[in-house]
Amino acid sequence: MTLVLGGARSGKSAYAEGLIEACPGPWLYLATAQAFDDEMVARIAQHRARRTGSWQTRDVPLALPEAVAAAAGPVLVDCLTLWLTNLILAEADVAAAVAQLLAACAQAPGPLVLVGNEVGLGIVPDNALARRFRDEAGRLHQRLAARADRVVLTVAGLPLVVKPQAPLQAPISGASA
Repeated sequence: MTLVLGGARSGKSAYAEGLIEACPGPWLYLATAQAFDDEMVARIAQHRARRTGSWQTRDVPLALPEAVAAAAGPVLVDCLTLWLTNLILAEADVAAAVAQLLAACAQAPGPLVLVGNEVGLGIVPDNALARRFRDEAGRLHQRLAARADRVVLTVAGLPLVVKPQAPLQAPISGASA
């Protein structure tokens, strides 16, 4: 399992798609976005246009754990934070849904790549709903990162592998810092 995090337009989705496309197909794309406005319709269309015919897409705005559990072969989930938004807006039991997702991820039979927006690097939001979302996203990402084989942070289109990290090495004797 690989967790790919990054900010808006950081290149995380394209990077995650490349990881899955390196595996033998067919590939499953579990999409959590909902098209509530024209801008989101355009964003979804842009993502779909980037994927070749070997991709199968399932829209799972709320039923992500069930879709992961039912999947076979390489799976890309895009994106965790939209799924979390959908849960919060639906007034669903977030803790129960996250527990179900963690269990489904642990049983995934093939490569699994999860994409999420890193939203905890900015200012503290000014309203309770936004603070709850930020906190829930941070907790979700921490729990998944703890179980992931690899965690990648994308910045300006560059993937930075943060797990596994190379072990710290003692400085070479006589070398200056």
